[in-house]
This record gives sequence, structure tokens and C-alpha cells, in this order.
Amino acid sequence: MISRTSQWAIPLGISLGVPIGNQVTPFSLSTVDEQKIYAWHILPLPTYLKHEDKLQTQQPGYSNDITKTESFKLLKDDPEARLNVGHVAQGFRPDSYHMLTDSSQYHVLAIDYRGFGKSTGTPSEAGLLHDGMAAVDWAMNVAGIPSSRIVIMGHSLGTAVTSSVAEHFAMQGIEFAGVVLIAGFSDLPTLLSSYTAAGFIPVLSPLRPFPPVLRFFQGFIVDKWKSADRLARVVGLTRTRLRLTLIHAKNDLEIPCHESDALFKSAASATVEEDVNDNNFSSWKEQRTLRRDDGTFTAIVKAEPDIIIREELVPYGVSLAVMRSFELRA
Repeated sequence: MISRTSQWAIPLGISLGVPIGNQVTPFSLSTVDEQKIYAWHILPLPTYLKHEDKLQTQQPGYSNDITKTESFKLLKDDPEARLNVGHVAQGFRPDSYHMLTDSSQYHVLAIDYRGFGKSTGTPSEAGLLHDGMAAVDWAMNVAGIPSSRIVIMGHSLGTAVTSSVAEHFAMQGIEFAGVVLIAGFSDLPTLLSSYTAAGFIPVLSPLRPFPPVLRFFQGFIVDKWKSADRLARVVGLTRTRLRLTLIHAKNDLEIPCHESDALFKSAASATVEEDVNDNNFSSWKEQRTLRRDDGTFTAIVKAEPDIIIREELVPYGVSLAVMRSFELRA
């Protein structure tokens, strides 16, 4: 999920960033606190092309009842359908959907967070969690897609929403095909102590040389978004299977890549009984890391019952992360 919307692994498709007729169906979801969340259902391009004639007869544009559309029927009636849940967000997000859907069978469900785009309400930590839960509930209970065929995915702020939703459903014993976090962060107060808006406007980082002053201002942050703690609980609650992937660009100008390190440490430490503390974690992780000449790396931890936690420092890799979650390739 990103700063404006939540990104979940439900396959939706946009071609070249511009949707062809009825490949994308806009509609709205209802949350438990009665907000209306604007959403897209995007068909994978191969599915669209196979059923193009029938889809062209569908009324274009916003659907007041998506369950009556041809695109929804193609999702619900396909026993092998796989879904990425995510968010609409800024203009660059459709390019990610394009990569996911143009050559695959992945549907995508993308939502706008409350207070953004065409969604109602005002953003808050609790509210955005309701938005994410509504997207997953729709996927499972309306579209009929089992959690084993859903990847939930978030970017930037969306990673915090995704972590929260993963924890919420893990507490109910529900496990997803995968959880993918792109440019994640450990918690909001910690992030803001090193965050630079647009890559050059500092937020709280000038206060880092003065810890008491920094802590004072951090105390005013209402929404904490403690993703590192939540991921550790997700790992601890896993009873069958978990595929957790953390992806970060090494040259991220806003969210430093060491934030994904903190998420990896919290999640990976929850898999071992030995004491993995701040002093020995680096060497422990290094034994499980493949480093490349360009400065990127992949670190993988495997644990029982069937848990794989992967951190990747790469210039790209979202599509591969989803494919690995569905185990369509190694």
C-alpha cells in the first residue's frame, strides 16, 4: 500500500498505464464504519483478450453493482484466479499493475484510502486498517477468492497498512499466499527521524543529535504504525505457511533502505529460539545473505512450519515477489 491507497495482491490489469475498454472496472467498497472506498478491479490481459467480445458489451465506467459485471464473473467463476490487493495511488502505480497483469493470470484489486481520491472519510491509523480489511473481506467473501490465492501488497505507507491487515487476519488463523512490502518502515516515529520529503526536505532528522528533543516531538505523533512489531506477531501466529517479502531500492531518497533491515530483523528474529540481538544480528543475517557486485543483496530466512522471509535490495522486483508468493517459479 502506498501513501494514498492500499496495495493488495489481487490481480488487476492495466495495459501500458492506459486501461483498454472494461479491463478496469471502478466500483466502491463499504467499510465496517460505513465509509465508501473507491476501488478498481483490473483483469489480467490474457483473460481480457480471451473474453474481449463479451467484455465489450459491459456498460463502461463506474459500476454501482460490480457483482453483475462480466469482469467480476470472470474473477469469481475462475477456480484458479489469483488476486493482488493494492491501491490506486499516484500516476506511477498503474505501471506496477501493468507489469503484474499483462502476461499473467493475476487479477488486481486496488483501493483509494479514505479521504483520498474518490473515497469518503478522514485518514487515521484505525481507519486505514478498516479500509484494508474491507478490501480483503471483499476478495474472500464477495469474490470468493480463498486467502491461499491472495497476495496482499503495500508500498511506503501502504506497507504499514498491509502489516496491520496481515496481523489482523493472522489472529483469526487466516494466512495469505504472500505478503509483499515495498519501501517499508519499522514505525512512523522512527521513520520521521530520518525521513526527507521529496528526498531533500527533512522532517525530524535535524533533531537526531538531540535525543530528548527528538523524543519530545515524536510524542506528538498520534498514529505510530508499528510495523516491525506487527510482522513479528504475524510470524509468531503462522501455523501453516508464510511468504513475506521485503523489497527496497538502494537509492530510495525518501525512506532509507535500513528501514527494511529493521523489518527483516523483527520478522526473522521471531523464527528462532536463539538470542538474536542488536550485537549479533548482522553476522547472523550475513550468513543468510547473497551479495552482488552492484551493491544489491538478497537475504533469506527459512523456518518451520513453512515460513520464508526474504529481504531484497534491488532496483526492481515486484512481479517476481508476487510470482514467488504463488510459487509459480523459484
